[in-house]
Amino acid sequence: METRVAIVGIIVEDTTQIKEVQNILSEYSDFIIGRMGIPYRQKNVRIISVVLDAPVDTINALTGKIGKINGISAKTVYSNV
Repeated sequence: METRVAIVGIIVEDTTQIKEVQNILSEYSDFIIGRMGIPYRQKNVRIISVVLDAPVDTINALTGKIGKINGISAKTVYSNV
């Protein structure tokens, strides 16, 4: 199956939901190339970037699951490769 490289940007505004985000990311760990988390204490948010190499359906499923969590926003940017 053809894969794409993508970055999923996640903003965590409700920090009580971090465990749920972690659980979903663990489900997709086979596709994750790398991730970085930044706590932005002045605004009380957490920013997570996740780089994936996966089929588009898998990336969309991950982004959709995370985006459905209250207090969490997720957007995806795809590469052309």
